[in-house]
Amino acid sequence: MTEDAPGQQVDVAVLGAGMVGISAGLAARQRGLSVIVVDRREPGSETSYGNAGILSSGSIFPLNTPALWKNLPKYLTNQHPALRWNIPWAIANAGWMMRFLASTAPSQTKPRAVALRGLIGMSLQLHRDWIVQAGAGSRIRETGWLKAWRGDGLANARAEQAALAEYGIKSEVLDRQAISALEPNIIPAYSVGLLHTQTASVDSPGAVVKDYARMLAGGGGVIRQSQIRQIASQGNGWRVQLADGEIAARHVVVALGPWSAELLRPLGYRVPLAFERGYHQHFAPNPARKLLRPIHDADGSFVMTPMEQGIRVTCGVELAARDAPSNFSQLDTVVPLARSVIEFGDAVGERWRGARPTLPDSLPMIGPAPRHRGLWLAFGNQHIGFTTGPGTGAAIAAMIAGSAPPFDTQAFAPSRYIA
Repeated sequence: MTEDAPGQQVDVAVLGAGMVGISAGLAARQRGLSVIVVDRREPGSETSYGNAGILSSGSIFPLNTPALWKNLPKYLTNQHPALRWNIPWAIANAGWMMRFLASTAPSQTKPRAVALRGLIGMSLQLHRDWIVQAGAGSRIRETGWLKAWRGDGLANARAEQAALAEYGIKSEVLDRQAISALEPNIIPAYSVGLLHTQTASVDSPGAVVKDYARMLAGGGGVIRQSQIRQIASQGNGWRVQLADGEIAARHVVVALGPWSAELLRPLGYRVPLAFERGYHQHFAPNPARKLLRPIHDADGSFVMTPMEQGIRVTCGVELAARDAPSNFSQLDTVVPLARSVIEFGDAVGERWRGARPTLPDSLPMIGPAPRHRGLWLAFGNQHIGFTTGPGTGAAIAAMIAGSAPPFDTQAFAPSRYIA
């Protein structure tokens, strides 16, 4: 990666080198703007590293739909693998929880799904272009991903298929025999499956972010590793103060994921950001019984996916403070369930924990800050940030250049939460 000299002036300073930040920098550079991306760590080393690597066409429904109310009683037990919540955090953030539940109104579901459909559609198009341009085409698998039920899930699979079809997203309902034909190396644990045929996956999300970052640097962009102290308006632009210097920029893009809100607080913005904490662990695969694509176990509320590092098992969501001590109970619960589906060996490497930034309506902020010219917000992509990063970045770059975004961004306007 290239280093910049302290005090250098650029058109766009992007703060955050996850999928969203690197995408914003890449899209801005492709429009001819000078770009520097800054993060305390190497690209793709934080939130964008720890996910199932799915480029999901079907993740158009927000977490808080009317269906949440049906599942809420079992979630309140705080024992369900899909959701755990830290009680002190929940008490301290009761206001956020109420706003999140208020967004489950049926009238709010379709507009948000339409908005996410536009964002995801553009993102998948860019992913498929960029990963080839970055020389990393071997990392992408066009094999779809499978959601599967152990028990009688046929009604659920058909209902989900119909819901996706309403937005033009294709899928196939599979019986036990069809699942075995699709994944011949797994144990026949599932009776029903829904194959998302227009979805792809990658073998290392963190590596893909690094591949995009190398493409950005190769095209004249700058990647700088430094702690970001604060941002301040300066004349017609911005000054970004770092641990080892400062940067002057005409535009600043805040794409720091779960760290975005605290950077904006000194400017008077109070962002209602919460954190979907997630965990994963890699396991040594059995070369003779390969997993061919990501599988979402609907009953166990986990995903297992073949990665460069091994079989990655990811668990459900934990609502807690961003930096609270790790609680691996969800992961410990689902690993035996994963072993009942695919044979794998011992754990490889350390267990991972990360925090995915989530706003009460489950939509990201994509657009200008309400009171500061040249300040752009690109965060809150919750658990689909790896999928939606390129579209988010492309929209921000278009706005900076004074052009119309490539999809309708009205639903993502930061002004819906901050003034």
